[in-house]
Amino acid sequence: MGKTEVTYLVFFIVIILALIFDLGFFSKKNKKTSLKTALWQSIFWVVLSVLFFGFMWLEDGAEPALSFMSAYLMEKSLSIDNIFVFILIFSFFKIKEEYYSRVLLIGILMAIGFRAIFIWLGIALIQKFEWILYIFGAFLIYTGIKMFFAKEDDEFKPEENAIYRFMNKYMRVTTEEPKGRFVIRKHNKAYLTTLSLVVVMLAVTDILFAVDSIPAVFAISRDPMVVYTSNIFAVLGLRSLFFLLRGAVDKFDYLPQGIAIVLVFIGVKMLAEYFLHQHNIHIPVYVSLIVIVLCLGGSILYSLYHQRKELPEAKVK
Repeated sequence: MGKTEVTYLVFFIVIILALIFDLGFFSKKNKKTSLKTALWQSIFWVVLSVLFFGFMWLEDGAEPALSFMSAYLMEKSLSIDNIFVFILIFSFFKIKEEYYSRVLLIGILMAIGFRAIFIWLGIALIQKFEWILYIFGAFLIYTGIKMFFAKEDDEFKPEENAIYRFMNKYMRVTTEEPKGRFVIRKHNKAYLTTLSLVVVMLAVTDILFAVDSIPAVFAISRDPMVVYTSNIFAVLGLRSLFFLLRGAVDKFDYLPQGIAIVLVFIGVKMLAEYFLHQHNIHIPVYVSLIVIVLCLGGSILYSLYHQRKELPEAKVK
């Protein structure tokens, strides 16, 4: 068994055991997740990711390990935008807090399956058409510029979402109190509850974010192992991060600008790769890691000292 196979085997064993531990120890069915529990869950997934980084360093070498950490931090930062959208979805459908954890878990597990397909397709396309990387690079630059200058009015509106409208139009949906159920039978017919709608919308939202994040990870590394493992670790930690940050996510006003700069940097790096290769110039992977840490850390610190938005509650009053 080669080093890559060993790393994959360890990864899958760790993920399965971690999910069993997380669900059995931290998560209780139909119960609210406290801030303390969310904090311990977040620490658990971050520590696990750091330990896997250390294992990769020993097993596969410094470059794959640094690529993993860079990609993980990139995915983790983009997931904070996910959280803001998740909050809007839960609020729109008036989902009770005790259902949050289970709905998030199912939505995230669905998203992992879709991301695996995205990654597989991306790798297959790059191997066959290497020039597609330049399209990814241009797309990241466009996304970064658009994100940097985005206005507050551009926020996600669940009622205008195409998936929500499609499900409401072509499927039997009920607004009846779900009581923890995803399907309700009425008049010998099955109806989807709002919990089912939310699960689908969470998964689709994550897919839309993956359209930005996965090309960004390909710019850091084209190693399927690095791309897949960094994605899965970041996404699995999303549920605990949601409960930890949902009351403070609006305080990171300038984080999108930090992420935008990173996306533009990665896009430019991807487009410049051909010319750098012609002149035998190689940008070490730790340079990307340093840029990501500085931009994200700097934007978070700047947000904490220069808050520009009111809290959502203040807007309603």
